[in-house]
Amino acid sequence: MIQIANRLQNVEEYYFSKKLREVGLLKAQGKPIINLGIGSPDLNPPERVLNALVETFNEEGAHKYQSYQGILELREAIADFYRRHFNVPLSPLTEVLPLMGSKEGILHISMAFLNEGDEVLIPNPGYPTYQSVTKLVGATPVFYDLTEDNNWFPNLIELEKRGLEKVKIMWVNYPHMPTGAQATNKLFEDLITFAKRNDILIINDNPYSFILNKYPRSILKYNGAADVCLELNSLSKTFNMAGWRVGMLLGKETYVKAVLRVKSNMDSGMFLGIQKGAIEALNCSDMWFLSLNSVYEQRREIVWQIAEALNCTYDKMATGLFVWAKLPDYLNAEEYIDLILKEKSIFITPGTIFGSNGNRYIRISLCAPQDDLEEALARLK
Repeated sequence: MIQIANRLQNVEEYYFSKKLREVGLLKAQGKPIINLGIGSPDLNPPERVLNALVETFNEEGAHKYQSYQGILELREAIADFYRRHFNVPLSPLTEVLPLMGSKEGILHISMAFLNEGDEVLIPNPGYPTYQSVTKLVGATPVFYDLTEDNNWFPNLIELEKRGLEKVKIMWVNYPHMPTGAQATNKLFEDLITFAKRNDILIINDNPYSFILNKYPRSILKYNGAADVCLELNSLSKTFNMAGWRVGMLLGKETYVKAVLRVKSNMDSGMFLGIQKGAIEALNCSDMWFLSLNSVYEQRREIVWQIAEALNCTYDKMATGLFVWAKLPDYLNAEEYIDLILKEKSIFITPGTIFGSNGNRYIRISLCAPQDDLEEALARLK
């Protein structure tokens, strides 16, 4: 019997990979499942994006390997997007790297900067992939607490008390998933100062900036960020292009080049039609965001009612594609959502998958048609 690699001993299959199989089996048995667990936009991308993809099919060279760095026009569009929306100047030649989804970037960054035994600061609650990728490359996850009492911000003073000599990378994610917390100017400034003081590379994972958020921010805007920060972004949520797998890494040339050394050994470039579609998305006017968010605002009103029907509390100031709702003290998140799935045929995500600080919470997605949300509410009332 061939043995699996040691690196897999402490890495579980991704929660949604397993849970969606269970949900699929229930559907196959005729259960009327409503999926409110996944942050996969159900709306279409802008029409101009779809047109650009189709028009590329017959272009000369469209079906050949493409550049490992993406075509220059895409990098220019990304740089222009960051200039217009975040007031961040970037060189499309050296400081922008298109990715096949930002999830790819988490692995590539980790492979580029981490050695076995290095420590990585990971938010609790936070995106589970930060932990699993850290383990895959042989580094050590070190969790830092985010709590409602502290507005889901890290306590940097407490972190420094624990000793940070082995820490190489710190993952931050604002607007935060799953809580919807927004960073302040002071938080980003404090993080940069903290990173410089402790020789840590901070990566802000930033795919939710334009979803129900009036104040999009990039950590790269702040003084000194270039020396100690990178940023990941994605078209998945902003332009309903999750299945297209278009992300981007932004930051200092030397850091981006290091990641490219990994990436160029992992893939052979992104299909030209996808790149052309991405360019059109990035060039959309602000009317796109207004239209998109008007839909999510209507859905969120119903999801707030769903949270109330589940006896939960929530923060109306939170942003993003989810409502992060706090359960009553007597309920366990995983047991409760399994009960809801069994009795009401509604799938909701338990906060526990994002870390121990999510034990008292559930996450409800806005990525479902209004009719489904209203049906879910009716079942729960």
